[in-house]
Amino acid sequence: MQYRKDKHGNDLSILGYGCMRFTKKGNSIDLDKAEKEIMAAFKAGVNYYDTAYIYPGSEVAVGEIFEKNGIRDKVNIATKLPQYLIKNSKGLDKYFEEELSRLRTDYVDYYLMHHLTDVGVWEKLKGAGIEQWIKEKKEAGKIRNIGFSYHGNSDNFIKILNDYDWDFCQIQYNYLDEVTQAGVAGVKAAAEKGIPIVIMEPLRGGKLVNMLPDKAKKIIAGSERGWTPAEWAFRWLWNQPEITVVLSGMNSLEMVDENCKTASEMEAGTFTDADFELLENVKKAIQENEKVGCTGCRYCMPCPKGVDIPGTFAAYNTMYTEGKSAGRFQYAQAVGLSEEPPFASQCVGCGKCEMHCPQSIPIREKLKEADKALRPLGYKIGINIARKYLFRNKKKK
Repeated sequence: MQYRKDKHGNDLSILGYGCMRFTKKGNSIDLDKAEKEIMAAFKAGVNYYDTAYIYPGSEVAVGEIFEKNGIRDKVNIATKLPQYLIKNSKGLDKYFEEELSRLRTDYVDYYLMHHLTDVGVWEKLKGAGIEQWIKEKKEAGKIRNIGFSYHGNSDNFIKILNDYDWDFCQIQYNYLDEVTQAGVAGVKAAAEKGIPIVIMEPLRGGKLVNMLPDKAKKIIAGSERGWTPAEWAFRWLWNQPEITVVLSGMNSLEMVDENCKTASEMEAGTFTDADFELLENVKKAIQENEKVGCTGCRYCMPCPKGVDIPGTFAAYNTMYTEGKSAGRFQYAQAVGLSEEPPFASQCVGCGKCEMHCPQSIPIREKLKEADKALRPLGYKIGINIARKYLFRNKKKK
């Protein structure tokens, strides 16, 4: 197993265990199976285990397995504050203490503000006293490292990153998400501040393995490397020295064995030009069905009306490469749940974006198409309900 340092010089395994996708037995987690898989990963050197309050049964399972096998002090637990459930300062202790009880521990190694989408969500937490609360918990030894997990655009990610002395951060990032979500801009910004980066969705929820078009599969199969699609995705991430831990929701011993083997071999900076070229060809094969030839270069930004043009087009393209519901969910998550959502409908047709687009995309026309496709009536209603819930406390003020 390869290891990289956290902010304080501690070794973290480059492969982390994502504990959201344990196999179910009826309505409950198959604890015996999960234990075998976790212990196989532990014996192979994995020392970072990621769970969350809202993963059904996950914290309880993790706590029981670690206690039963006497390995709590040999691993790092990462779990998350469900900030979307917080109404006031009392809620901070309520959920945190419940998590400690579930995990059968008196401290959390890496604690995250879960699912920040916008700087406004972080401001809401600050209004509930989160900064003083973190200070007290760290001084008491109950939280050893504080971070946040993020779904939103790179601009808001960087604002949150710069607003607090974070110990680490967690983002969605893979070879298809270089210019969406926090993206490569976010990776570079965190690295410049010396903030470790934990990666979620390295396989895009399995889509970079199970939903690859035949053309992409043939490109990978034709490589002399002999790497599986999953290996290519993991190795691309680990090739970047800025990446500290890559999470994998492993739910089979075969998956554990393959990922641990790859994580024992791969070092940063070892990709060849041919490797990068192959993945570029894979991306092109995946993107052949895209509706807009946007590269995410962001020359069109900033929009005078705040429209997230690259984010909109990325979600629009996802509708045609992964499915309509996937694209609409991506748009709702990364755009719709911002405090001031940069919807495509806010475009006033000034045309400034088109003057700077290297691909000469008719942006104004495509934004109208995208907005209509991404926000049918049901999704508009759903986004509005979610927004009212997320920003209810801020509005009351």
